[in-house]
Amino acid sequence: MYKDILLPIDIAYESSWKHSLPVALEYAEAFGSRIHIMTVVSDSGMAILTQYISKDAVKKVIEETKESLRRYVELNIPDKFKVQKIVTTGNVYESIINTAKKLDIDLIIMSAHRPELKDYLLGPNSARVVRHSDRSVLVVRG
Repeated sequence: MYKDILLPIDIAYESSWKHSLPVALEYAEAFGSRIHIMTVVSDSGMAILTQYISKDAVKKVIEETKESLRRYVELNIPDKFKVQKIVTTGNVYESIINTAKKLDIDLIIMSAHRPELKDYLLGPNSARVVRHSDRSVLVVRG
């Protein structure tokens, strides 16, 4: 039923994957799915920063993020699973939606978090993905 599962995470925040990773692994095992695990290097404020830092510094951040994602997968996902690691840059929820379309993802699995006041006004990334994606989205609450 689900051949390709997208699991967006923020490596730095365990709350972004603590509850969703076990669910993604369970689904992948049940359906023989491939897991596409992704993280996004947010570009918010990047245009301003690039005025003050070199483009090489931005490339270094992306390369370090790729290495962090590789280590994360090595430590948290058993070898029996088929995994594709993806690092994108840009707006978080738009990157998730665009990646899901590009890879023809069947299911996006995301963690929810306790919203702050600003999230009620703007909407957290998981809520925006749910509202705007044309893919099935499973939001896992902790």
